[in-house]
Amino acid sequence: MHIPDGFLSWTWPIYYVIMFVALYFSLRWARKNLDEKLIPLIAVLSAGIFAIMSMNMPIPFGTSGHMLGGALVAIVFLAPEAAVLVLFIVLLVQALFFGDGGITALGANVVNMGLIGGAVAYFSFRGLEKFTGKYPAAAIAAWLSLFIAAEVVAVEMWLAGTFPLDVGLASMGIYHAFIGVIEAILTVVVLIALDKLRPDLLAWNRKTSGGQKLEGSEEVAAK
Repeated sequence: MHIPDGFLSWTWPIYYVIMFVALYFSLRWARKNLDEKLIPLIAVLSAGIFAIMSMNMPIPFGTSGHMLGGALVAIVFLAPEAAVLVLFIVLLVQALFFGDGGITALGANVVNMGLIGGAVAYFSFRGLEKFTGKYPAAAIAAWLSLFIAAEVVAVEMWLAGTFPLDVGLASMGIYHAFIGVIEAILTVVVLIALDKLRPDLLAWNRKTSGGQKLEGSEEVAAK
């Protein structure tokens, strides 16, 4: 899903603008909601996401398929802003030091994996949780976040004139539909582990953070 340099033609500055706006609101959220207990959690999740992203599957026309992790972050903190921050850090390090994703494409990659992936996961989870329960909702949200983010990449490539829309949607969609199953399982496994071992780290178990209502989300009913 990492877009390399040269694949976005004239469109890449647009995504940088969107990324900076998303980062602005994400930093505001972080200042109000992250404390000395949650900052290490952000670091651990960033390291874990960096690791799972390293397992790339080549996809025709120059991009790649891999797990994302944005859904996990958005659901753990009940805030898509957290996913934007984590994915920005991970993608910046990958682009600068590992050649995974281009510098000019960084904005698009953060928008796709962090903003879109995180927002789809958060709103899907919130919408489904009341009907399915937390863990099934998290699984569906994780799958959707990966699949939709991948299809958005195909649309962006088409807009830039890189490859045809039908081929892009089919290639990205088929690969990520299968990868999304692994993403869903991994997301649920981590959430179950946190809920059993450190329930205080999950936003759905906390009414407040530092005496403040968690911003960017509403409280999900505790078990």
